[in-house]
Amino acid sequence: MFRSLRFRLPALFLAGIALTGLVATVIAFGLFQDYTGDRAVKELRREAAGIAALYSKQAERALDEDRPAPPPFQARELERASGNRLFFVGVPVFLGGDTGLRKLTINQIGEERWRVLARRRIVQFEFTPPNSTAEMLAIGHPLYAVSDKTNEGPPLGAIVVATSKTELRGQLVPLLERLAAAFAVGVLIAAGLAWYLSGRITRPVRRLAKAADEVAEGRYDVALPDVSGRDEIADLAESFREMARRLAESEELERNFLMTVSHELRTPLTAIRGHVEALREGFVEDPAIRAASLDVIASEGARLERLVGEVLDLAKLDARRFTVLHEEVDMARLVDQAYAVFGEHAKERGIDYRQEVEAKPVILSDGDRVLQIITNLLANAFRWTPDGGRVDLALSAENGRISVAVEDTGPGIGAEELERIFRPFWTHDGKGTGLGLAIARELAVALGGEIELDSKIGRGSRFELILPLG
Repeated sequence: MFRSLRFRLPALFLAGIALTGLVATVIAFGLFQDYTGDRAVKELRREAAGIAALYSKQAERALDEDRPAPPPFQARELERASGNRLFFVGVPVFLGGDTGLRKLTINQIGEERWRVLARRRIVQFEFTPPNSTAEMLAIGHPLYAVSDKTNEGPPLGAIVVATSKTELRGQLVPLLERLAAAFAVGVLIAAGLAWYLSGRITRPVRRLAKAADEVAEGRYDVALPDVSGRDEIADLAESFREMARRLAESEELERNFLMTVSHELRTPLTAIRGHVEALREGFVEDPAIRAASLDVIASEGARLERLVGEVLDLAKLDARRFTVLHEEVDMARLVDQAYAVFGEHAKERGIDYRQEVEAKPVILSDGDRVLQIITNLLANAFRWTPDGGRVDLALSAENGRISVAVEDTGPGIGAEELERIFRPFWTHDGKGTGLGLAIARELAVALGGEIELDSKIGRGSRFELILPLG
């Protein structure tokens, strides 16, 4: 199960979501922590400034008018209202009386910080108050009489407003709880979505795998899943369906080929065997009849040789073990030679057989194989052209290419058969070996050219061999 695609897809998806959520949580926590710290410092600065201004006015009145110190409950009320703790460091400002401010010594806040305060500057620091273990964040604000603000002398002391760092950290707990809840909900939603999507992906893949096993066993009529949409899985299912169809078609073609070849081989072999038996037994004594029997044997032997040669040529082309010669080929002479092969056959069937040579190029190619291609195209044209029809053979050259076109007035080829016409063993009527056009196309490719086909039902066909002129 753990190695299956159904498990690994959602697992990887969730791992990515979890990693992304963890990174986002860490970043959010850091940002909120910085925001909380900055806000706390700003509030402490504002409170320190306000409380220092309040006590500065009271200190001025105490010094100028001999007023008593502010009552202690004032400091307690200020602490209760702000939630922070108030301290005082420096020389006593009020003679007599308790102000309620907690006392700090210079050593407790540090001499370096005191020197900064003495220069009438606000200082931020962390310290642990006397008789306490809680670390606090504090702001020290100089305290001086109001009238001394413009003087250059040291302040009277400093008001220190501090807040517990534990309380600051406590403000992060609700954020962590909400982030954890949001993370858990997100993971659950992502898990459900990943499981659903992985099911949609792997379900047709598993069915395709099962179908592939059936195809491997030779059962090509398997039921394939209908995958909706236009994604890669749908393309895979369609490609697999096309593959199964072609395999079934190829098997049927090979079966028909074997039956056809068996028939094609049996017919000349039967004729050869009959004539040989007659000659061997001495039944044929007339020299003319004997010569005719020998002609039949020679003709049927050539037919066998041609059939076996076609099969061997196709095998060599499929295995890429085909040798191509490079020689100067007079295309006009070669076309004349191919044209002459079917001259008598055209007369016997009353076919209007024409040749048109517009150029006389000489190319560097394999002359025998070019002749074989043209002969195969002409043989196919005469096979499908009815008696009294027309077959044209034309040679031309332009734009660095030579063209040999074979056009007939046969029944034509439908659009659905244009792709299959060059496949081995496939024939339109189920007769013959179906090797001629397949060999012609493979030879054309081996010679650096191609065969183009233009055909429509009822209008005949035009096969055009195109080869490079150079």
